Amino acid sequence: MTATTTPYAELKAPTTARRLLTAPTTGPLVALLLACAFFSLSTDQFLTGGNFSLIVQQVMVVGTLAIGQTLIILTAGIDLSCGAVMAFGSIVIAKMAAEGSVPPLVAIALGLVVCGGFGLLNGLLVQKIPLPPFIVTLGMLNVAFALTHIYSEEQTVTSLPGSLTALGETFPLGHTDITYGSLVTIALFLLLAYALSSTGWGRHVYALGNSAEAARLNGIRTSRLTIGIYTVAGLLYGIAAVLLISRTGVGDPQAGQTDNLDSITAVVLGGTSLFGGRGSVLGTFIGVLIVGVFRNGLQLMGVASIYQTLITGVLVILAVTVDQISRRKAR
Repeated sequence: MTATTTPYAELKAPTTARRLLTAPTTGPLVALLLACAFFSLSTDQFLTGGNFSLIVQQVMVVGTLAIGQTLIILTAGIDLSCGAVMAFGSIVIAKMAAEGSVPPLVAIALGLVVCGGFGLLNGLLVQKIPLPPFIVTLGMLNVAFALTHIYSEEQTVTSLPGSLTALGETFPLGHTDITYGSLVTIALFLLLAYALSSTGWGRHVYALGNSAEAARLNGIRTSRLTIGIYTVAGLLYGIAAVLLISRTGVGDPQAGQTDNLDSITAVVLGGTSLFGGRGSVLGTFIGVLIVGVFRNGLQLMGVASIYQTLITGVLVILAVTVDQISRRKAR
């Protein structure tokens, strides 16, 4: 009895360890911890509660965009329009509320509808014509960018009601001030992480990303699912627009111009495959923090912003390279 059970127990432990080591989030988590350790040793200002709260505040808008981007990339798509759609939604919300034509909550609802409409249109064009997601969202980026500047008349919208900036207010947690917007972003990550890992809808998203044809043959309504994913992503961009207003206190037509690339960067650094079917929202959260930690740490060290962009680009190339190598080994 002992001779047969002991080898089995010895074989079981390496299997669990190997699964943890090869998990898509393990590499990003190790990278995040190493980055935190490096910056903690490089500057005394990094390892403080106030600075970590600041990092989360700085990434909450891009983080919310990155949740929607994760959903789309899991289906082997991509969304280049997210930053521009968010900017247009923020102008719609800010201008309507500032002019007093509608109450602030109605303005927010209309902004969410506008952003969700962009997502719905993206999904219809990708699925029904069909067109490549890259082309569709590249075109929609230009449409949203133009509409933002036309509707705003190239003017920053100011004098916003206090209810629009409420999520930018803080509350004390120990000796650290936390913004309500940060909690909203974290709640969205948790909600979508649960939806992807513990619901039938989430399993269908992964199946669609692995093979759309196989998913269809297994009874999944791939057309409806794809359109729904792009629509949900659009609604998330609308929430990001609300967070953007709460953080800046204005409606800025110049906002979000590089946030599409930043969101893709966070998703890729978090271990989600650009080829679809593999990744997680939890990984994206880690990827967002990696971006925030690097930019914050380098800024505290006095490194010029252009070098921060350079380092971020190198990290993205390394992450995609690792993804390609792991895919080849899995074949």
